[in-house]
Amino acid sequence: MVIRSIFVLALLALTTFPASALTQLQASVDSNPIMEGETLVLTVTADDDINSGKLDTSALLKDFMVGRTSISRSKKIMNFDASNETRWQVLLSPKKAGNIVIPAFIIDGVSSTPIQLSVLKAGSQPQQMQNIFMRASLSNEEAYVGQMLTYTVKLYLALELQRGVLNAPDLNGAQIKQLGEDSDSTEIVNGRRYRVIERNYSIIADQPGELSITGASFAGDVLVQSRRNGAMFSFNESKPTQTQAPDIKVQIKPIPQDYHGEWLVSDLVVLKEDWPEKTVEYNIGDPITRTITLLASNTDETSLPEISLSAPAALKTYPEKAQRNTFLRENQMVAQLTQTTAIVATSGGTYTLPEIKVPWWNPHLNKQQFATLPARTIVIKGAVVAPPQPQQLQTQEPATNTSAGFWPWLSLVLALLWLVTLMLWINARKQIKAKPAAKAVIASSSPSSSFAELKVACDANNPTQVLNSISRYYTELYQRPMSLSQIAMTDDFIAKSISLMQKAAYAPVNTSSVNANSVNTSPVGSSKKPAEAVDYAKLINVVKAAKSEQQNVNTSALRQLNP
Repeated sequence: MVIRSIFVLALLALTTFPASALTQLQASVDSNPIMEGETLVLTVTADDDINSGKLDTSALLKDFMVGRTSISRSKKIMNFDASNETRWQVLLSPKKAGNIVIPAFIIDGVSSTPIQLSVLKAGSQPQQMQNIFMRASLSNEEAYVGQMLTYTVKLYLALELQRGVLNAPDLNGAQIKQLGEDSDSTEIVNGRRYRVIERNYSIIADQPGELSITGASFAGDVLVQSRRNGAMFSFNESKPTQTQAPDIKVQIKPIPQDYHGEWLVSDLVVLKEDWPEKTVEYNIGDPITRTITLLASNTDETSLPEISLSAPAALKTYPEKAQRNTFLRENQMVAQLTQTTAIVATSGGTYTLPEIKVPWWNPHLNKQQFATLPARTIVIKGAVVAPPQPQQLQTQEPATNTSAGFWPWLSLVLALLWLVTLMLWINARKQIKAKPAAKAVIASSSPSSSFAELKVACDANNPTQVLNSISRYYTELYQRPMSLSQIAMTDDFIAKSISLMQKAAYAPVNTSSVNANSVNTSPVGSSKKPAEAVDYAKLINVVKAAKSEQQNVNTSALRQLNP
């Protein structure tokens, strides 16, 4: 017990009081000679516990690019002698080839020995001697403004990677974005196996001229075998490292002068649409949905132009906001623009939707091409509103200006009706806010916004708005497009009401009552308004009951699927 106590006291004394102060400072590098563009690790070791800020590396900035510095400390006890050690590891990259001197370092009056470093020209060292290097490539040697270039960088590692960061290339006057995820594989280069990490970037130049691309870079830690102080066994230790891909220059060409239209450069551009293969007849007021998709290879979604649609005056178009996205397909970037448009006919007849053409530039053929969709024909069943005849216009007195026919008056009447409907709708909204209890009853019976619009239209005695609202409501109810003819088949009363409202909404206008001097180009209608015969209160109840029945059917179907 006495001997053990003495040993513990002696050990505590040795570990509490330092055995000696700093007596030796050593500096070494892990590679000499080194090739231009590579990195080396400078290790400075002191045989004492030293403040990390005492090592001044500012003298290295003249000939090296100085990276991060790591510091480690250790304590060793041998034959009752305790010793400390402080180690600095500095990552260096030479700025030029030739013979460079790493100066001596001085800490507390103790100096290290200078190091003569030989830096070889790039390419003079066989590549199989390199443990880490990078390669970069570009999809084209030249490109147009707005054309997508694919920048591919590969990191070759012959050592085990512990951690690291791969930085994107640096450039000005262009947009850059990473494409997809990194790929990890192996390659044999000059008989030596390397782990290869590959990453792709898209580059789109904004202006013509020479584009300089500073190569992508890597900085991290690798594991290397090390043997310290003549130890018998070797072990792995972390070593900082960094490397950079070579710089690339590419020539960017301007937009050709003979190009016409909104600029779009791509490898391939295609237009598609959702349209019935066979001719389908629609009724007046039926919503017709047309979805057009624009696809372009090797371009960005922001480069795709908007699709402009034109239609006859009797076809009202309601386009939605275009949806844009980008995806990878067979290692190629594909940009997509989807445009959905609702088309509603206001009068019967046969109408033609014009051909759609999107211009684009083929960089491989160096010429302008077009992506096209053929013209489409729509057949609308219902009364046809005849346009004013030129012969009738010539019979008018010269003093009366009737060259525009009855269309301005018809537009005026429709505008007034729209204003009246808007005022009634605002009034109805105020009444709903003033009666929260009534609003709760309506919301509980039918939470659909289209049902509320239908009720407002019925209260306003507006047959056109009622037809549009009932079509939207049944489309939501059945979860598929429902035409007025299909809705009429669900109930006899609804069928009769739709017929009366169509006559009131789309009957030709008697323009003789508007202006005695204008030309009467349509038959005079009946003095009795058919829309007045519609029982809107009963129509609301029938529509509400139809919704309740549909909900019961859906509920029972779900119960069968989920016992």
